[in-house]
Amino acid sequence: MDMATDLGKKIAIGGYNLVHGGGKIGLMGVLAASVQQHGGKVTGVLPEMLNLDGIASESDDEIIITRDMADRKNEMRKRSRAFIALPGGFGTVEELMETITLKQLGYHNLPIVIINTLSYYDHLLALFQHMFSQRFADQSYASLYFVAANPDEAIHYIKNYDYPEVRKKWLL
Repeated sequence: MDMATDLGKKIAIGGYNLVHGGGKIGLMGVLAASVQQHGGKVTGVLPEMLNLDGIASESDDEIIITRDMADRKNEMRKRSRAFIALPGGFGTVEELMETITLKQLGYHNLPIVIINTLSYYDHLLALFQHMFSQRFADQSYASLYFVAANPDEAIHYIKNYDYPEVRKKWLL
């Protein structure tokens, strides 16, 4: 929670806005509250099914309700200029994987940052290395994302982002 609070502060002070999943619980809620507390704008995007009391944020500056999760992700991508994955559950990992895959295929060239707080993502990153070593993914795809230890590293990477050219193995 401290890391999410710090990231929210740095997003707002850096002049960025937040587009997030529209929830008020967990790290998502902590992050959104911190962005607003420090003067940033927050847009929440959530599917109808999750637009429930106790889950949906009532304090975001803009709230967009979508038909389903696919529409939610599309709307979030349209509004985003960078992606940051905090520790999370299945939904977070699924969205991270889709965002990396879409970048690999050339659908976007935006920065993707994985904040590996307290080594949370070590096992997922080990799986990525295993995919590289077994040649199910090209090692160059490691440049599609950046692993940050903290919010300072994440924001620095985004501010200085330079799109990496990667091998388009499946498109040749």
